Amino acid sequence: MEKYLLYFNNEEIPKYVQIAKHIKNLIDSNNIKDGEKLPSIRKLSKFLEVNNVTIVNAYKKLEMEGYAFQKMGSGTYAKRKDVTRKYRKQYSDILKTVSSNNIKDYIDFTGEIACTEFFPVDSFKNVINEVLDRDGVEALAYQETLGYEGLRNSISKFFWNNHKDIDDILIVSGAQQGIDIVSKAIINVNDKVIVEKPTYSGALSVFKWRRTNIFELEIHENGIDLDKFEKILKKNKVKCFYTMSYFQNPTGMSYNLDEKKKILEMAEKYNFYIIEDDYLSELIYDSNIEYKSFKSLDENDRVIYIKSFSKIFLPGIRIGYLISPKKFKEAIQNSKVNTDISTSSLMQRALDLYINKGFWKKYINNLKIVYKDRYEFMKMCINKILSDKVTFFDPGGGLHFYLKINDNINIDCMKLFNECKKNKILITPGILFYKNIYHGKKYFRISFSQVDKLEIEKGIKIINSLLEMGNKYE
Repeated sequence: MEKYLLYFNNEEIPKYVQIAKHIKNLIDSNNIKDGEKLPSIRKLSKFLEVNNVTIVNAYKKLEMEGYAFQKMGSGTYAKRKDVTRKYRKQYSDILKTVSSNNIKDYIDFTGEIACTEFFPVDSFKNVINEVLDRDGVEALAYQETLGYEGLRNSISKFFWNNHKDIDDILIVSGAQQGIDIVSKAIINVNDKVIVEKPTYSGALSVFKWRRTNIFELEIHENGIDLDKFEKILKKNKVKCFYTMSYFQNPTGMSYNLDEKKKILEMAEKYNFYIIEDDYLSELIYDSNIEYKSFKSLDENDRVIYIKSFSKIFLPGIRIGYLISPKKFKEAIQNSKVNTDISTSSLMQRALDLYINKGFWKKYINNLKIVYKDRYEFMKMCINKILSDKVTFFDPGGGLHFYLKINDNINIDCMKLFNECKKNKILITPGILFYKNIYHGKKYFRISFSQVDKLEIEKGIKIINSLLEMGNKYE
């Protein structure tokens, strides 16, 4: 009870307002945990030597401001506001400001997409011209709801060895839209969703917007703790589990074959569905990592598979696809129609021809050579320059590393982000990947997709100097 102790020094401000403000500060500072039960009205009024009505009004004010909620017959509970949104907006605004000026003045470690300098513009331009010559105005018209049939055929043939019916493949405008339309189609208010902790902030935003009950499961080098996973499943009716099966954003972790099989068995046993965001699986550098998606192992139709071409291809084309279980196919297709009717017809046809001409495979092979070299170089720089200040997991592929600042370094990721920006370096703060920002304060992500070796070494040396001065920012 001592943390609730409050001295009423300002007679002009009502006591209930002062009490509410004090409790808000305790919640914001994590001294009162999210979901923690607040003292009973009688107990707190006695402790603070005020009448019961004062506490009732204080609790009502907390509820109105989104800091508390009531459970009938149980009492009042603390609720932490989504302050992550504030930091995400701050981060986004800074990146927009930088982009609108001259991004080339910065060492950009924030990239989540392949660098456009490696994109073969000439070959893609020729493909677009060939599509326009071949199809004329048809190339610019809306296509059927599922997407251009030729592209769906190519996806089934080249990526699934014709093991997927093209009527089960839905073309979408990138992975983010895929997550969004799936959520609208199958997830209702108060449904229970399990996510990895940390996880992709865009998915978290979608699930929060759907007002779901989100369970977070800590992710380690070998994936989530399956025993803890099953305990949640036994006690709760879970609708779905969202996962990035390869080079998870932000940790870089990939699931092994045994883990995938066990999770699929649990999905059938406990009647939930897996939303698989197949993130950057093309960029495997470690020969010990085998590619086997959840969907390829799915014998009971439990996996909703989402894949984006935008991450490793040209971001501006905004094309991806998803494959859903038969049970949800119609609902997800309707959700897509209600969102934007159709994804760009011209870009779908161009991508289809690009894949069929063999350009896609050649492009990916070249990209892997370039990025494996950068990956190895960045890993070497981290080990050589930052080894006494951070710890990290070696992902074996993808486009980034996720670093944890050692406890003896007195700086959090937002302070580091702001100091880096002053020094013309951009990083991604770890707090953006957690439901509760207090879990991500000591983490940050750096990507090598938009930087060359000289920039990688220079940027990491500057980050090292800023971490060394950590005490200065306290």
